[in-house]
Amino acid sequence: MWITALPTLSLWKRIKTMASRIAIFWPGDYRAKPNELALPNVIEATMQLEAALAKLGRQSYRVEGFLTKPHEAIEKLSPIDDPLIGVCVHWFYGPHTTDGVVGKDNPLLLASNFSGRWPGLVGLLNTGACLESVGRKFSRIWTSAEDWAADAAFMARLDEWCRTGRITYSEDELAFDAPVSAEASRIAQSVADEISSRRVLALMLGDTSMGMINGYFGPRLLNPIGFTEHKIDQAWIIDHVRRIDQKRIDDAFAFVVTQGVTFHWGEPDAQDFDEQATREQLRDYLVVLDLIKEFKADCLGWQYQLGLLPLRPPSDFAEGLFNSVCRPESNGDTIATATEADQGNLIPMEMMKRLLKAKGLHQAVMFHDVRWGAEHEGRFVWVLLNSGSCGAFAFNHDPNTLQGVHSYRQPAGYFPVPGGTFAGESLPGTITWSRAYIQDSELWMDIGVGEVVKLPPAKRDAWWDGTTRQWPFMAANLGVRQQTIMAHYMSNHIAVAYGDIFAEMIALSRALGFKVRILRGK
Repeated sequence: MWITALPTLSLWKRIKTMASRIAIFWPGDYRAKPNELALPNVIEATMQLEAALAKLGRQSYRVEGFLTKPHEAIEKLSPIDDPLIGVCVHWFYGPHTTDGVVGKDNPLLLASNFSGRWPGLVGLLNTGACLESVGRKFSRIWTSAEDWAADAAFMARLDEWCRTGRITYSEDELAFDAPVSAEASRIAQSVADEISSRRVLALMLGDTSMGMINGYFGPRLLNPIGFTEHKIDQAWIIDHVRRIDQKRIDDAFAFVVTQGVTFHWGEPDAQDFDEQATREQLRDYLVVLDLIKEFKADCLGWQYQLGLLPLRPPSDFAEGLFNSVCRPESNGDTIATATEADQGNLIPMEMMKRLLKAKGLHQAVMFHDVRWGAEHEGRFVWVLLNSGSCGAFAFNHDPNTLQGVHSYRQPAGYFPVPGGTFAGESLPGTITWSRAYIQDSELWMDIGVGEVVKLPPAKRDAWWDGTTRQWPFMAANLGVRQQTIMAHYMSNHIAVAYGDIFAEMIALSRALGFKVRILRGK
């Protein structure tokens, strides 16, 4: 007598995945303008994806319109039990996917282009980290091909997802242990003891900027590792700017001019960017500096708060100053500052700053986006490019000057009140990089080593102009393949320090209670 075993639950799900139609949705920005600008690219990418699915014999349908608010994700995605693919070809907010799929287990895929001009990969990395932080399973896929269906690797991965509901990538450049010398352990322990004796206080000007829920840890995760946050409502800035003495603004302005900042006032597309705009940014810098002093904070998270955009200039110039030793009213130290209030960068920035000082290296740690990348001389080189919170040391390797810093008007389409960036070309050198993230309700630290490379001027300009020319530029080999970052990295943000503190960062992360993941090529 033959007995046929019933299919397991996982097999039933796989059978359903293979039989289901696939829903395609568009995660969006909250702001209408970025979605309008991206719409032609989103439509083109969707058509490419539909053609690729059809080539595999799969049927698909579209979820109507951009998801621009959390409730739209809840209302449009939550009722869908079919497999889901999010089209990632511009910047968009993590909750505009996460809030509609959390608590469900239908197969979910984030599909991205690989473009500097239209940074869908940035949105994919941020949203992937958001999903990971709440325990929602998903897969990632990307392509730089104009014809997606002609990319054999992309098609193989897409077919794997359609058949199994997931895509697996090589983990050969991931490790969870590495040798740490006695001297590195000693340095790390000295910093851990310092934190134990006086825990790190992070002044937070808001949190979860632009839906980056993966970058907010809160007291329950911060306190056990020796960090504490104190939140300040940014409405205080509106009130406090009226109290800043004009002489302090004049002195700060004279300082940044004398120390070598090049201001690109009144250039094409920046007619309203002038000296007064910079002075207003310095006014905000002084307000926040006073708050840091009042609360004796060690480091700073500064939210990109949409409600302030019509009221105050962008914070990027101030953030770049805080991440520099050479700054108005300096105490001789940087104040590690994470744009967009991202604690996933702020924590490693403060840790790396202290390790650098303990090892006799310059203390500046840079905040960047993982924006784009391409091959250069047989290596994959990333364009790391954030709106302005990279410190001056990256551009000159001289702690005592602001030479090499350029301030361009932040694009008016996003920043109605004029204000400048803190930009420049990062110099070559050995780097250590890191990132903290949440996985399974625990804090993890990614750590890697690499180098900043010097590109030929023509290639540098092509890459820079192909992304956002107003922002600070770093061409970085992160020491692993492109696929490792795209498949496994848990953010669109990265903390970068010049110098080798790789082993010290591993030891300090463990001493504070992090689980450690090492991303390093073989």
